Amino acid sequence: MDFAYDAKTVELQEKLLQFMDEFVYPAEATLEEEVAAATDPWARTPVMEVLKAEARKRGLWNLFLPDAEHGGGLTNLQYAPLAEITGRSPHLAPEALNCAAPDTGNMEVLAMFGTEQQKKQWLQPLLDGEIRSAFCMTEPDVASSDATNISTRIERDGDHYVINGRKWYASGAMAPNCAIFIVMGKTDPTAERHRQQSQILVPRDTPGVNVVRGMHVFGYPDGTHGGHAEIVFDNVRVPAENLIAGEGEGFAIAQARLGPGRIHHCMRLIGMAERGLELMCKRAQSRVAFGKPLAAQGVVQEWIAESRVRIEQARLLVLKTAWLMDTVGNKGAHTEIQAIKIAVPAMTEWVLDKAIQAHGAGGVSQDTPLADLWAGTRTLRLADGPDEVHRMSLAKRELKKYS
Repeated sequence: MDFAYDAKTVELQEKLLQFMDEFVYPAEATLEEEVAAATDPWARTPVMEVLKAEARKRGLWNLFLPDAEHGGGLTNLQYAPLAEITGRSPHLAPEALNCAAPDTGNMEVLAMFGTEQQKKQWLQPLLDGEIRSAFCMTEPDVASSDATNISTRIERDGDHYVINGRKWYASGAMAPNCAIFIVMGKTDPTAERHRQQSQILVPRDTPGVNVVRGMHVFGYPDGTHGGHAEIVFDNVRVPAENLIAGEGEGFAIAQARLGPGRIHHCMRLIGMAERGLELMCKRAQSRVAFGKPLAAQGVVQEWIAESRVRIEQARLLVLKTAWLMDTVGNKGAHTEIQAIKIAVPAMTEWVLDKAIQAHGAGGVSQDTPLADLWAGTRTLRLADGPDEVHRMSLAKRELKKYS
């Protein structure tokens, strides 16, 4: 693969870096003030609408979608360094560019599997940034690391499907402008294990949808990401045409959705690690302990050097994965997708931990973004499949070569 970014990527990088400097970084303080003043921890902040309008005006919109009809028309390899930049300010930049999870994955699902009516009703408003969406897969009563465990029922009743079940950590569901849920459940518990599940569109205002509470993440409401909800579906009836792709297709849709989702997370994590290293270096240069700057302390120099090595290793693996996804498809890049999902959150967590340590008490305070970045990173060792599941699957693939 060619290690140089192509001209289109470089052009977008320059535009995005300028946007970050002029609008996003200055807006971080404004965001904190607006969140602190809000009575609802999941309320949309005015500054976000300002950023979205400016990003759209600059052509920095829907960059994640490779489909030129709906999105930026970029390959994974072209998008990778751009997503990395947005990861430096994860509460603002991704949504400002309409590239925030779970909307990205939901838009991909609708673009790939949705009917024309589903695209018109739900995909287009999402592409326009008019609404947000949620993905309802994880359940509190089963081990959701095995997606075939899900117990929510989706049962056909004439021209409708009836949904019953409990979900939690339904990402995006607490956003006031969240209008649509994609719900995964079982349509046929007697079918083959990976054909029991289906996915269906459920408007948030449908009778029987009860958003019980917003779930916290390490004590944070995570409202700027749209929050995460516990939801009870009690005899929720939706038209049969709300089913996505067909009965039994839910697991396959989830796999198609999670491949790009995992690499997008890893792309942004590289940016989060870079932000952590930058803050660590600035702290090390400005702080004196035991008669000399932290930057002159051997242990801190070791943290900084090791951080740079780990970031570069992770970035190369992410770029290789993106390149493979573009050239041989998600299935052909399966090993690498799992590898980055294991390696990159662990790398970023390590770098941020050292940055926090270099800041002392300030590192765990609200005065730097480090604690918040660490909490988000640690969560990604669970989201989209826990480390242990990816390790188990990856080991099986390696062992297969020698059986």
